[in-house]
Amino acid sequence: MRDLCRARQMAMQGLRRARQQVLGFLLRQGRTYSAGNHWTGKHRKWLAAQRFDHPARQIAFEEMVQVVDEAEARRDRLARQMEELVPSWSLAPVVTAIQALRGIASIAAITIVAEIGDFHRFANPRQFMAYLGLVPCEHSSGAKTARGNITKAGNTRARRMLVESAWTYRLPARLGEAILKRNQAVTQAVRDIAWKAQLRLCARHRRMTRAGKPANVVNVAIARELAAFVWAIATSSTQPA
Repeated sequence: MRDLCRARQMAMQGLRRARQQVLGFLLRQGRTYSAGNHWTGKHRKWLAAQRFDHPARQIAFEEMVQVVDEAEARRDRLARQMEELVPSWSLAPVVTAIQALRGIASIAAITIVAEIGDFHRFANPRQFMAYLGLVPCEHSSGAKTARGNITKAGNTRARRMLVESAWTYRLPARLGEAILKRNQAVTQAVRDIAWKAQLRLCARHRRMTRAGKPANVVNVAIARELAAFVWAIATSSTQPA
C-alpha cells in the first residue's frame, strides 16, 4: 500500500508541474484568468475557449492541456485503487478510525497509515510528533533555551498530509455531513476523541490567529497537535504488534 500511496503522490507532483506549465504558457501570451480560482469548471471552460493565431502555438497549448488531463486521470485512478484495496488491508481498522478526525478523509488516512505502519512503536505522542519532524528545534545558550522552526526530520509524506489536514481547523467546530457519515463506522470512544480534538484545535487556531501569529506558524502548530490525536486514536484502535 505504501508504494501505491507514493505513486499517487508522484502523480500529484506531475499534475502540479503540468498545471504550472499551462499557466506559465498563458502568462507569456499575456493571458490571465481573473474570474476565480484556477482549475475549476469555469476555468476549464475558459481554457477551452482560448485561441491563438499561430497554429504551432495552438498545438503546443492543446498538448499541454492534454498532459494536465492525463495527469488528473492518473491521480484519480491511483486514488481509486488505494480505496479499493483498503478492505483487504490488515491496517484497515486504523484507516477507518482516524477518519473520525476533521480534515482526514480516506486518501489522507490511507497515506498516513501506510507511511507510519505500527503506531505502537511510539511510546507517546511526542515521539510520534518528533518522527514527523513537527517539533521545534531547540538552541541552548547557557541557561537559556530558544525554540526555532520545526525540525522537518522524519517522514515528510505523512507530515505533509497532516499539515494539509490542519487547514480545516481554521473554521468553527462542527460535525458536518461527511464526518457524521464516517463516524458511523467507528466506536463512541473514537468519536469522543475526534470531537475533543476538533473543539481544542479550532479554539487554539482562533487564539493564535487573534494573537497575530503568521498563518503557516498557526497551521504547523495545529498539525503538531493533530498528530497527537491521530496517535491516540490509532493506538486505541489496535493492539501492539
